[in-house]
Amino acid sequence: MSSVHGSPPARVTALPANQPRQFYRGGASIAALRGGGHDSEFGPEDWVASTTARFGHDESGLSRLPDGRLLRDAVSADPRAWLGAEHTSTFGDSTALLVKLLDAGQRLPVHCHPDNGFAQQHLGSRFGKTEAWIVVGTSGPNPVVHLGFRDDVSPETVAEWVRTQDSTAMLGSLNEIPVKPGDTVHVPAGTPHAIGAGVFIVELQQPTDFSITLEWRGFLSDAESAFLGLETATALETVNRTRFDDALLSSLIKRTGDAGEGRVPLLADDAAPFFRADRLHGSAELDPSFGVLIVLDGSGELHCAEGSPLQLNRGTTAVVPHAAGATRIEGDLTTVLCRPPSAGSHA
Repeated sequence: MSSVHGSPPARVTALPANQPRQFYRGGASIAALRGGGHDSEFGPEDWVASTTARFGHDESGLSRLPDGRLLRDAVSADPRAWLGAEHTSTFGDSTALLVKLLDAGQRLPVHCHPDNGFAQQHLGSRFGKTEAWIVVGTSGPNPVVHLGFRDDVSPETVAEWVRTQDSTAMLGSLNEIPVKPGDTVHVPAGTPHAIGAGVFIVELQQPTDFSITLEWRGFLSDAESAFLGLETATALETVNRTRFDDALLSSLIKRTGDAGEGRVPLLADDAAPFFRADRLHGSAELDPSFGVLIVLDGSGELHCAEGSPLQLNRGTTAVVPHAAGATRIEGDLTTVLCRPPSAGSHA
């Protein structure tokens, strides 16, 4: 595996949990998956192979390799080895991907994320924050997610809900969608949404931490932190106020739990310009690519052209560099492979 300027080579690497403290509760399902203790009830997100820092922070949220380097710095030092020439020609040294395990111990607030254009204009970033959810576990009597307004909503109505912090109206205006393991939801930037208590997901995102938190009272300290420091009127420009009807919802949601083939593409077609994800059952051949691998069940090995196989067990999370070449998963296991968009299909 290649390296430049004396930097350590890019290798397939298992990563420990990386759970920066959040404002909402959760994390027990992450601990159960990983087989470890649950240190904090405010560790509901495990940022896996993250080169993205939390908004307003220098390093919180960034993943570290076992040798102590930040993965972000390792990728920046040798982007072609980590990401491949085709990827870097489009995205530079950005992985163009953020993956999380997210365990909602309580309902998340109603919020949305800016799109690329808004992020470029107001936040100095080429990436907004489109995301997708892969449901891997549920608990409680009514596991649901909330996605998009059921009816068109005027800008004045949204502004009034936000001004008065009318949680009942905000949540009640959204489509409520029951979910079970294997369900996936594509969440375009601008879509108002919330994840319900007891929903455990693998979350793919564009590599930013930009959230416009419409329902902030009871969750965040003040409106300033809810709107990324932007004026309220500017922040609310991000909200998609149009109706999400049944046809639109059906284009965003896939039910893959009963799909038993060896490789199951998980995400809606509209997700392809932003990220890719597959569920793999048993042995599988993987083409060269930067990827994030999460083992949901079973055990096995990841074989590369060079070096010893990486042991894979339930709860293992690993980063796979492009320089690993064609790799092979062997064993009786179920994994989720998350990848950036192909360079030719990016948004």
